[in-house]
Amino acid sequence: MGLIQTIIVVFGVIAIAYAAAHFKLLDERVGDGLSDFVFVIAAPLLLFRTMVTADFHGTAPWSLWTAYFIGVIVAWAASDLAIKLFFGRDNRAGVVAGVSGAFSNLVFLGMPLMLGVFGQNGFAILSLIVAVHMPVMMAASITLHELAMRRDGVFKGESHWVAVIGSFFNSLLRNPFVLGILAGWIWRLLGLRMPDAADALIETLSGVAGPVALFAMGMGLKKFGVSGNIAAAVLMSAIKLVLMPAVVLGAAWLIGLPPFTAKIAVVAAALPAGVNSYLIATRFGTGQALASNSMVMATALSALTLTFWVSVATRIFG
Repeated sequence: MGLIQTIIVVFGVIAIAYAAAHFKLLDERVGDGLSDFVFVIAAPLLLFRTMVTADFHGTAPWSLWTAYFIGVIVAWAASDLAIKLFFGRDNRAGVVAGVSGAFSNLVFLGMPLMLGVFGQNGFAILSLIVAVHMPVMMAASITLHELAMRRDGVFKGESHWVAVIGSFFNSLLRNPFVLGILAGWIWRLLGLRMPDAADALIETLSGVAGPVALFAMGMGLKKFGVSGNIAAAVLMSAIKLVLMPAVVLGAAWLIGLPPFTAKIAVVAAALPAGVNSYLIATRFGTGQALASNSMVMATALSALTLTFWVSVATRIFG
């Protein structure tokens, strides 16, 4: 499937789901149920199967992670500084802005997009980023939020760190994505053979992850909506959709990533923020409107910017 056709299909599904929610053709609980199915069953199985079967030879994961997370650091820092300097928000809001400007929607949008544009090989490389993305971003969010609370004078104390660290690892080890990836790597390292019936069952369930994720995402965008903080959300969206992929492109070129791997890194960086940014804002009790607006606006704008970055990355890296 060509790039333009893939973009049309991907965002067409999102638009249809949004319309279904807007006109109340489907109850919003349907979207929640679909999200749960993707998060708990379909996507973890897809990640598991990819870890077991993919050929990762020549993908240089350390170089890939370095290039990608250089972009994360720059985008996060730019978002944090921008929300505080231009909009007078506190340090805790700066953390939420950082998440909104640097936390790519790698699964619900990235997964079907990569499969459509770059095929299974592209998704295999994306899986290497997914494998470390959630733990690193969550750890950074929690750590920076604790520091921000202290700087803002909201919380003072030392023992709270123990509870924070314990909660982080508890959440991480119960995350279906993490479990799917770990199970796949263990299966791969043990050299076990996948029974044909089990492989067919996993393929059937994981095969619908892409379209179902897009539909759930479209319904979710209607639920979150846009209200207030428009200027701030526009700036966060620009940082996420323009600055971050530009930095990753430069880093990939300087590091000398293999061309195909470099393209995946750039496109992954060009993805808009997903629902995790809103969930983190809700957990921290600040910046919910900023996170929601940034997610909705960046997702809409990414229909154009993703086309641009895929074209640029292809032109530069071949």
